[in-house]
Amino acid sequence: MDVAVISDVHLGTYGCHANELSRYLSTIDPSILVLNGDIIDMWQFSKKYWPTGHMQVIKQITSMLSRGVKVYYITGNHDEMLRRFENFSIGNFHIVNKMVIHHTNNTRSWIFHGDVFDVTMQYSKWLAKLGAVGYDMLIYINSFINYISKKMGRGKISLSKKIKNSVKSAVKYINSFEDTAAGIAIEKGYDYVLCGHIHQPCNREIVTEKGKVNYLNSGDWIENLTALEYKDDNWDIYYYQQDTEVNESNDSIYMDEAAYLRTTELFKMMMQDFHLAS
Repeated sequence: MDVAVISDVHLGTYGCHANELSRYLSTIDPSILVLNGDIIDMWQFSKKYWPTGHMQVIKQITSMLSRGVKVYYITGNHDEMLRRFENFSIGNFHIVNKMVIHHTNNTRSWIFHGDVFDVTMQYSKWLAKLGAVGYDMLIYINSFINYISKKMGRGKISLSKKIKNSVKSAVKYINSFEDTAAGIAIEKGYDYVLCGHIHQPCNREIVTEKGKVNYLNSGDWIENLTALEYKDDNWDIYYYQQDTEVNESNDSIYMDEAAYLRTTELFKMMMQDFHLAS
């Protein structure tokens, strides 16, 4: 695999499927790993809630760095405080606000999180943060409902997906977001445009009177558990739920407990410093 893109992991929240993401990361070895925003949810980060599985994802990423994988952290709205560190690099780790990848077949992929198109983020950030708390609570309630549903022999349901699909304004917003991103990418002459932010995995060609572009969205690791993978000169969506081998595998082996606790405490201290700096 040449490139893997994940976004909207929201580490530090109840809805994050960190164990599943850790399993996925343990099975890939890309040349480039793009973390396309909202990886750590700094809006809701609390030292009181940081499970072992969430720290394991950090460990997986640092392990990839040590193996020579280039990791680009593209800032999103939930980790926007990192934007002041744009162009910071240490070894194979880089913090950027957007990036362009030039592929060997002379095509170019333009990658950014996408919150720049969110009117709520631009003018009513407090409302966006309130919505984020409500969304996390909805996911928490949904997990309890799915637990009961599983005990009753029924399948899982997604309350947030049902709400999005039933509210016309939400569907309209998603379509507008995709068309806006595609339109700008066409004007700039890119072959692909990759976003996150709206938690809707997508891979489709968008054609306008000015040209065409492949619009892709990496989805999220809250509900969809998806990523984008570039190999054999093509982008594809990876669906964790369809990957039976990885889905049924055991969790990755953690570092020894003492080392884990030291790393966790250092990470929590770092996150607290970020909050103080903001």
